[in-house]
Amino acid sequence: MTAARSLTTVAEFFEAGLVAEEKRAEARAVAEGYTVAITPSLAALIDRDDPLDPIARQFVPDAAELVTLPEERADPIGDLAHSPVEGIVHRYPDRVLLKAVHVCPVYCRFCFRREMVGPEGLGTLSPAALDAAIAYIAERPEIWEVILTGGDPLVLSPRRLHAIMERLAEIPHVKIVRFHTRVPAVDPARVDAALIAALKASGKTTYVALHANHPREFTTDARAAIARIVDAGLVMISQTVLLKGVNDDAAVLAELMRTFVENRVKPYYLHHPDLAPGTSHFRLTLAEGRALVESLRGRVSGLCQPSYILDIPGGHGKVRADSRAVEEADDGCFRVRDFRGETHLYSPEEGGA
Repeated sequence: MTAARSLTTVAEFFEAGLVAEEKRAEARAVAEGYTVAITPSLAALIDRDDPLDPIARQFVPDAAELVTLPEERADPIGDLAHSPVEGIVHRYPDRVLLKAVHVCPVYCRFCFRREMVGPEGLGTLSPAALDAAIAYIAERPEIWEVILTGGDPLVLSPRRLHAIMERLAEIPHVKIVRFHTRVPAVDPARVDAALIAALKASGKTTYVALHANHPREFTTDARAAIARIVDAGLVMISQTVLLKGVNDDAAVLAELMRTFVENRVKPYYLHHPDLAPGTSHFRLTLAEGRALVESLRGRVSGLCQPSYILDIPGGHGKVRADSRAVEEADDGCFRVRDFRGETHLYSPEEGGA
């Protein structure tokens, strides 16, 4: 089994039966602004007769993406404000993001970095930029964890991944390396022995955070890819985005979290949708999200409970959206307290009302 080439044009989506003739013009308009791609394995999961198919909703371009609301932002969680050198985001004292690549095998229609990713986005770090990013990490002993994200770091070849891990292995204060990826679910053939070996480094503990949003993403091949990773001794955790029309249902969300656990992936983050341009059709209000997460209490095992997370717009960091750090204020607004103790106002408009 070898990795297959993604469908990357509206014409290919049309030929695969994913875009109807009457919607081709709208899809082309979306693709002019945002990269599109889907792997054959994901395309095969889509029910062409279901206009509400939750897999299609995540990956097939939609005319709703052409609508940008005033509160939406090109950089909704403030990556650029915390990027001291290219490829590094240093928002919290003890950890950094290392964005070595901005390419993905699929492009989520709700992506919060949709202005940065894709062939026309920020691209792959040059050797000089990667040197500077690694030097930044090496010079700061407070950095305990490096999170490889992007883009999807597992699109890099095993050789390139191994080279990055070898360089991180030389930095004694880095103890944890975490990879954020969709690859095991969307392109499971890519997860072979060489790739898995490349994720390991002497003296480092590796975590693999799998992004999946619907139980149907766990195909037989995806489950086998996950098993290869876990059987190799790597720890897997989950991340999911709470999406209207995909998983904003207590039964679907419960099944998804159980499926993670059954496959030895510990539920970790359930993200409230970010204010990315053209994504308002995916967003619930905070009140709706909090009620949905509360409905999981008692419905599923404690093993299946993720942390419901809001990334405070403007780069102020993450906060548990169902905690006392998020309090209802007047007129449906929320007061949100960040990890520094500073308070920000999150309005119904910003929450997707």
